[in-house]
Amino acid sequence: MTKTPLRIGLIGAGRMGHSHAQFIAANPDTELTAVADPVNSELSNAYGAEQFDNYEALIAGAKVDAVIIATPNETHVNTASFAIEAGIPCLLEKPVGVNLTEVARLASTVQSTGVPVLVGHHRRHHPLITAARKAIQSGAIGDIVAVNGLWLTTKPESYFDSWRRGPGAGVMLINLVHDLDIMRYLIGEISSVQAVMSNRIRGFEVEDTAGLLLQFEDGAIGTLTGSDTAAAPWGWDQNSGDDPQFAQQPDEPSLLIAGTKGSISVPQLKLWSYPRQRDWHSPLTTEFLERPVGGALQNQLTHFCAVVRGEAEPIVGVADAGRSLAAVEAAHEAARIQRAVTPGFAGLVTPKASAA
Repeated sequence: MTKTPLRIGLIGAGRMGHSHAQFIAANPDTELTAVADPVNSELSNAYGAEQFDNYEALIAGAKVDAVIIATPNETHVNTASFAIEAGIPCLLEKPVGVNLTEVARLASTVQSTGVPVLVGHHRRHHPLITAARKAIQSGAIGDIVAVNGLWLTTKPESYFDSWRRGPGAGVMLINLVHDLDIMRYLIGEISSVQAVMSNRIRGFEVEDTAGLLLQFEDGAIGTLTGSDTAAAPWGWDQNSGDDPQFAQQPDEPSLLIAGTKGSISVPQLKLWSYPRQRDWHSPLTTEFLERPVGGALQNQLTHFCAVVRGEAEPIVGVADAGRSLAAVEAAHEAARIQRAVTPGFAGLVTPKASAA
């Protein structure tokens, strides 16, 4: 039986709003029926959607089955809370919020209303990440010993409108929260963070460069280095092919995961292992795991449709996304006090096990 397309309202018509609009239009199971943005009517004109000046007006007056929230970071929690209190499921762009106090409040609202929220850590929906997780869980690389994450690129000056220069922005909340989330997804929970950060190049109020040292609950050690002002080829956006607007360096890794039996690079899915004797006198052999096709945002929208229809639980719920934010918050505090910090999860409901 053919399903009636879900009517989607889009709150925020900026860069991510445009991306979501394209995927909504391309998916036969969805239609864009309303857009809320105080200054930009381009999307509503392009897709024949009803235009609203703010999210309150859209939620009160539009005929929608669900909304996608793609607004500045500091507005995420209030917007999502308003929607779910009106009974409308949300796909909420990451980060889930800008501090754990407000995220705990949102998690409580989700729990009390029963209205689902899917948080947009879209990389978890990418087939390459699914394949890497499957390989790790199969024991292909043994016990994980160490991981090295990189996200280094140069953003144009045009990217930095007013909200991206101050609190609620910075390379940690905008970008590295993705990498921390994927590290949690592939390796496990983070138990300790040390960090240094700098705003030396751009001079904004928030950091443009950060380096993190991570301890995972199972004992693995990790590093994560990121900058939005570096001329470098390493990072998911440049290496995965997930978003064609970015110049690609497909042979370069963004994540290197080393285990006792082997290692894997992501997104290449290149597996290194010893064929016989396991020591440094023996050469490692390599193979490439099968690279599945598909993109993260398409898969995320398909999953969101299932969530809205009650056919699936969110792969990334508010409490789960809150744990990735907790790692960001711990990193900021660690950089401030110059010692290790344990991420705090107070007030967050323990997330259900994520889907493979």
